[in-house]
Amino acid sequence: MVKFFKTVKADIDAIFERDPAAKNLVEVILCYPGLHVMFFHRIAHGLYKRGLVTIPRLISNIGRFLTGIEIHPGAKIGKGIFIDHGTGVVIGETTEIGDNVTIYQGATLGGTGKDKGKRHPTIGNNVVISSGAKILGPFKVGDNSKIGAGSVVLKEVPPNSTVVGVPGRVVVRDNQKVDDKPKGIDLEHDKLPDPVAQKFTELENQIAMLEKRIKELEGDKNETI
Repeated sequence: MVKFFKTVKADIDAIFERDPAAKNLVEVILCYPGLHVMFFHRIAHGLYKRGLVTIPRLISNIGRFLTGIEIHPGAKIGKGIFIDHGTGVVIGETTEIGDNVTIYQGATLGGTGKDKGKRHPTIGNNVVISSGAKILGPFKVGDNSKIGAGSVVLKEVPPNSTVVGVPGRVVVRDNQKVDDKPKGIDLEHDKLPDPVAQKFTELENQIAMLEKRIKELEGDKNETI
């Protein structure tokens, strides 16, 4: 029981650390659905580990009805999780989530195929999963990584990486030194590289070079004539 309340306290602390809109403890306890659903989930998960099935699922469904966030009672979730707004978040049965993870609305941690066993992702520590991101399959997202909004991630993500796109591509990795104990979690999920725009820029530069070269060749030809 002591461990349970310590975990709840870590979840509350995470809200104050990562949400500038959080003003006081009463507001956080009464008005944050991400905190409410974690309360339901931690009870349901405790019962699920004891071999119960129906009651944990019922508790999970009550939590989903009240918060709009669906977490299977089998999912393993660490402390300090912050589900911001949360509407539409889905976390599957065999998902494993580390400590200090931030998840924004509409994100899905889902499975692929009909095989039993591990079929959902494992999320490392200090990971940020942006709005609408889909992480599908039994692979790992490494520590300190950031998944861009709307990305669809279908394969393993190395630690300290930034992933964007459909399908998701690693566009930044180890661009700065990462301490064993990070000073903070990078929540600026709006400031992500755009690999498609970068490619268009490269093509425009190449076209400009080709046009310049063609004009030079045409000039040489006219001088010869």
